[in-house]
Amino acid sequence: METPRDRRATPGTAPMTGAVSLPMYDWPEIRDATDALWAAIRRQLTVSGIAAPRALDRRDDPEPLWTAPDLILSQTCGFPYANRLAGKVGLVGTPAYAVTGAEPGHYFSVLVARKDECPRDLSGLANRRFAFNMAHSQSGFAAPVRLLATGGFQSRPQPLETGAHRASIRAVAQRKADWAAIDVVTWQLARRHEPAAEELVVFATTPQTPALPLITSAGLADRACTIANAVEKAIAGLEAEVRDAVFLTGLARFTPADYAPLADILPVRQAFPGRAD
Repeated sequence: METPRDRRATPGTAPMTGAVSLPMYDWPEIRDATDALWAAIRRQLTVSGIAAPRALDRRDDPEPLWTAPDLILSQTCGFPYANRLAGKVGLVGTPAYAVTGAEPGHYFSVLVARKDECPRDLSGLANRRFAFNMAHSQSGFAAPVRLLATGGFQSRPQPLETGAHRASIRAVAQRKADWAAIDVVTWQLARRHEPAAEELVVFATTPQTPALPLITSAGLADRACTIANAVEKAIAGLEAEVRDAVFLTGLARFTPADYAPLADILPVRQAFPGRAD
């Protein structure tokens, strides 16, 4: 049995401490592939002299880990990164996903509704209830808010907060809400693994933004490039079936300035006048 005393660093490596998570697309159906991805990243980190734990941290709420002083690697959303994490964590890079219509390292949201009650355009959303995962989600809330406000549209019924994109998909399918904005990578996962997605159809998309960034602690910010190189090599070496399961194609190297536009104040009351904030 391994004991703390046994976990000594080999020459040239840091002690095996720290925390890691890849929570944003870690659905149960692809958990083995996510573990394989992490194992590949960990091997490359070890080669680079950065020791990391074998297992991913899969706590129910991943957000406290984003600012943990011993964080080695995690993935956050662009909106919380731009609004409260930039300058407090190190930006490692942004995974590029096999998403039709998205530039490398970018993504967008698909607006979905039931096939039998699909609006023709955004103007048809005025009296339809919106399901969203959480208010600080770029893809689930910020992107559709900006899209509606820019077009001068409104969604008057009180929105329904579901806690997760998958729950929003189910809420629309079950007629608890009428439409939702879903991260396009999550939508691809849903089309493979979530039966409720079969009841829905895409009727609009939001503009592209940089996708969900990988981050490390402020203490490792000076090694963010080394960590990024390890991630990039790991992705390149993945077996085809693992790469397909997690939709990964590579890593984009964005800067904090690329995420800065996501920090704009949201016109929530203009787009959702019924929402009490």
